Amino acid sequence: MPVPAADLFAWHARPGAFERLMPPWEQLRIIRRAGGIQDGATLTFAAKKGPLWLPWEARHTGYIEGSQFCDEQVKGPMAFWRHTHRCLPGDTPNTSILEDLVEYRLPGGRVGQALGNAHMQALLARMFTFRHERTRLDLARHAGVPRMRIVMTGASGAIGGALLHFLTTGGHRVQRLVRRKADEAAGEIFWQPGAGLRGGQIDDAALEGVDAVIHLAGESVAKGRWTAAKKEAIRASRVEGTRLLARALANLRHKPRCLIVASGIHYYGDRGDQELTEEAGIGSGFLAEVSREWEAADEPARQAGIRVVNLRVGVVLSAKAGMLKAGLRPARLGLASILGRGSQWWSWIGQDDLLGAILHTLTTESIRGGVNAVTPSPVPMHEFASAIAAHVGRPLFARFPGWLLHAALGEKVDPLLASTRAVPDALRRSGFRFTHPLLPDALAWELGSPPRPPTGDL
Repeated sequence: MPVPAADLFAWHARPGAFERLMPPWEQLRIIRRAGGIQDGATLTFAAKKGPLWLPWEARHTGYIEGSQFCDEQVKGPMAFWRHTHRCLPGDTPNTSILEDLVEYRLPGGRVGQALGNAHMQALLARMFTFRHERTRLDLARHAGVPRMRIVMTGASGAIGGALLHFLTTGGHRVQRLVRRKADEAAGEIFWQPGAGLRGGQIDDAALEGVDAVIHLAGESVAKGRWTAAKKEAIRASRVEGTRLLARALANLRHKPRCLIVASGIHYYGDRGDQELTEEAGIGSGFLAEVSREWEAADEPARQAGIRVVNLRVGVVLSAKAGMLKAGLRPARLGLASILGRGSQWWSWIGQDDLLGAILHTLTTESIRGGVNAVTPSPVPMHEFASAIAAHVGRPLFARFPGWLLHAALGEKVDPLLASTRAVPDALRRSGFRFTHPLLPDALAWELGSPPRPPTGDL
């Protein structure tokens, strides 16, 4: 590992390490946790295997400060399980060795061992290859980055949750803005965006002295039909929430150095084969207009001298949410399909590269204004669909024309049919490097085919 043993151990001891170490293709639910990794701490979770959710209760033992901790199964599907984590000094002062020793017995005695051991060995090899590589990449991303106090909206979403764990394992203090009664002991801060008597509220005093703010919250564009009320909710959730936050930050005595506001590549509209850098200008259409208002709403923060970044995010590859998750089930049933003409460009980014891009943006003073959070390798929609089908070993099923999709789903399909060939010019010029810039490799990383090393460098 590219850090001293003490730093490697500290990464594992911080909140979010368990979530970061779980491969994205595994479905897990944390039920209860008590303590961290010291002796006596417990974690209860359920893992989905086929149609079943299997409960697992683990207890930590064998704790040695700075070098070792263990987790043992108390209740669960294995006859016996003990996992010892060791963080050992490397050959040089700034390196270390991560060693995982797993001792287990399968249920069913000798018969269970004979029938299942080869499969178990393959599962463990696949899992730990991923765990070690993600740990290495996360540590490298955070190397040399000063620890920050960060406030974040949208932490309960798929991307926000992943970002929360990525930042906390990196040693940052992350406080969530929440719309219910804030748990001050957990560092939560109350806010209530929107119009009306109950809207437009935020706990300004709790924001004093924060280093950075990341604003991800907004009404889902994927859920529900785009009625007039839904479209207004999409617009208002982005514009009013951003305006409330920007005004509050602008009025602080001790202002944050950076405000990152999530936007989208639909800022550019439907632009055919045109390659779109951040200087391409705004397009037309409902989401483009929303994006224009959305990005304009942060002007109070910009005028107050805060460095503002509008992160124009493309299709995020996540096994747990978004277009990839939505397309996986039909693809596995042999129903992967081309939407519309299929030649429209889709600009995408792997979830881990998105998290890295956000951290890079937080810490790179030269970055401001619009930033395309996409890989350098956009693909036509038919190539995107073909890559998912090939990954799961199924053929493409059909092509659904745009008029049919419109008849079935209405205006919400417009973003899927638009051609937006955005490229990450600002990220490239600032020195950011993607770990999985090619679609097949990014799918393999996120969905868990036999692991391959990243195709890019940090």
